[in-house]
Formats: sequence, structure tokens, C-alpha cells
Amino acid sequence: MEACRGGGHEKNREGRKKTNETKVIVSLAVDGDGTHIISTGIPFFDHMLHLFSKHGLFDLQIEAQGDIDVDYHHTVEDVGIAMGRVLREALAGFEGIERYGHAITPMDEALCVFVVDMSGRPNLVWRGEAEGKIGVFDAEVVREFFKGFVNEAGCTIHVNILYGENLHHKIEAVFKAFGKALRQAVTENERIKGVLSTKGVL
Repeated sequence: MEACRGGGHEKNREGRKKTNETKVIVSLAVDGDGTHIISTGIPFFDHMLHLFSKHGLFDLQIEAQGDIDVDYHHTVEDVGIAMGRVLREALAGFEGIERYGHAITPMDEALCVFVVDMSGRPNLVWRGEAEGKIGVFDAEVVREFFKGFVNEAGCTIHVNILYGENLHHKIEAVFKAFGKALRQAVTENERIKGVLSTKGVL
């Protein structure tokens, strides 16, 4: 994994997540322009990560190999773990950032509310129906992606899919909102000294 804050706060980290089930390599530039090169072997998941990158203005490269002949669970979850880990490495203890971010994002008839707190405390709250198949992609693994992400990033995320009829549209709204909300949360603010907390540490 490689993490880069960019600008005057550049930090680089390299590493890989490898198990008997998956091999994942992630490169992330927090202050990017939405450039992405993503290959997980799961076309719909690649598309969702493209949306996250573009709408969040994160430069993202992912190369993942996994046991997708068994199912998509391990690969999707491990990509979330790797992305969360590399983000945390890029943010230097969450100092100087807005910390909170939110987005209300439509995709045609579907609407998602997404809220993130870079709190240092992993927690995922998921509300709304998003189960079933999109082609061969099992939508329930999206929650596993976010579980892996919050555990490694050390953040709290609330996802509320308010409504929608098309499952593809619901999941697309989630990933677009993810990008926009996270972009807001990690934006630097020169008025914030240290971390945005009365405790002085997260």
C-alpha cells in the first residue's frame, strides 16, 4: 500500500495485504483529482470504486487478486481493509482536518445519506435495503467492504439508503456519497490546530 497526503503534507507508505485468499495492492493520494486505475477482477466493484475516486477527488490505484471463483466476499472485504489502512497512514493522526463529512446523493430514483466522522473509533451503521444480485455481484458484500474500511481507517460511518427501486442505483448512490463525504472530512483547515477534539487526541 502507498499513502500520499499530497501538497505540503506528503507522506508515503508502502505495503501489501496478502493472505491465502487474496493479494491486494493499494495506492492512494488524498489530495488528487480523481484519477483511478482499478482492477479487482470484479467489474461492478471496479465501477463503484471508480465512482468513489472521481466524486471524492482521490487518486486511487488498486490491484487485487482473490478467490472470486469461490465468491466475492474475501476480495471486496480485503480491498476495504487495505483502503482504510492506507487512508489512516496518510492522515497523520487526523490532525488539521475537518474530521466530519456528509453527503446526500441521488442516483435517479435512489437517495443515500452518508456521514463520516474521522474519530479514531471504528463503527458502521447501515440502514436501508440493499440486498440481491446485480448481474453476478452480490450486493450484501458492500457492507463487508465498509466494515473492513472503518475498522482499519478508525472512523465512524453512517449509511442510510432512504429509498430507491433499482439496486444498482442504490449502491451507486452509496459510493458517490462515500467519496463526497470522505473528501469533506479529510479536507485540511489551517484554523484547526492538532485534532478537532476537546480531548486533544483521537
